[in-house]
Amino acid sequence: MSGAGRSTAANVIEDRGWFIVDNLPPQLLSSMAELAGRVRNDSGTDLQIAAVVDVRARAFHSELHAGLAALRDAGWRPHLIFLDATDEALVRRFESVRRPHPLQGEGRLLDGIQAEREMLRDLRAEAQVVIDTSGLNIHQLGRKLTPLLGVESGPSLRLALMSFGFKYGVPLDADFVFDMRFLPNPFWVPELKALTGVDEPVADWVMAQDGAQEFVDAVVQLMGPVTAGYLAEGRRYATIGIGCTGGKHRSVAMTQAIAARLTTDQVATFVVHRDLGRE
Repeated sequence: MSGAGRSTAANVIEDRGWFIVDNLPPQLLSSMAELAGRVRNDSGTDLQIAAVVDVRARAFHSELHAGLAALRDAGWRPHLIFLDATDEALVRRFESVRRPHPLQGEGRLLDGIQAEREMLRDLRAEAQVVIDTSGLNIHQLGRKLTPLLGVESGPSLRLALMSFGFKYGVPLDADFVFDMRFLPNPFWVPELKALTGVDEPVADWVMAQDGAQEFVDAVVQLMGPVTAGYLAEGRRYATIGIGCTGGKHRSVAMTQAIAARLTTDQVATFVVHRDLGRE
C-alpha cells in the first residue's frame, strides 16, 4: 500500500547488501533477474535482488502477475512481501507529508486509499509475508524485515514475537494473539512502576506470579505442532502478538521468556516491543 513504508523497506534491504530497484515496471522483472543470472555466471557470485513495485506502474495488476509468472517459468523463486497499514495510519501519513495519493484523482484521499486496497486485495492474499506497519516506526519495521533477508542455510522458520498494549490496538499482522491481562499488573507496585518488562526485577516479578510459568509452558506446547506444520508446508514467517494493557510490563516480560523457549535450530525468533516507551 502506498504510504505503508516501501521507502524504508527498500533502504533496509539495500543496507543488507541486496541490489534493489525502486518503482520498477513489473514487465521488467524478468530482465532484472536475467541480469542477475549473468552476474552469477560471469563472477560465480549470487546477486541478491529485490524490486519495489507499486501502483505507480501502469497496468500494475496484470503486469505484475505476468512478471511473477515469467520469473517462475525461468526457474526463479520470487518471494512476495506485502506492506499494509490501516486507513487511519495511511491518511495520517499522507497528510503529514501533504502529498496526494497516486489513485486519488479528483476525489478524497480516502477514496484513493480504498481504490488501491481493492486493487491489491488478490495480491495481498498471495503474499508469503504480510507486514502491518500501522504501529511501527522505521526502526521497528527494519527489525521485522531483517530476519526475512537471511541466507537459506539458516533456520527455516522465523517467528516474530511482538509485545503490545491493547489500548493501542491489536497488531493486524499477528497470526496468534495472547492476552497477559490475567496476571497482576506491576504498574501498581511502586518500586516496579517506572521499570519495564526488560528490566530483571519486573521480569522476575511477572514470572513469579501464579499461572505465569504454566502459561509459558502451554504456549511452547501449543506452538510445537504449529511450527512443525509450518515447516512441513514451507511457511517461513509468522507473528505472535503478546499483549497487556499498556505494552510495558507483563507483555514485554512474557515476550522475552516465550521467545527464548521457542528458539531451535530450525526456528529463529526475534522480539519487537511495539509500544514500549509510548507512555
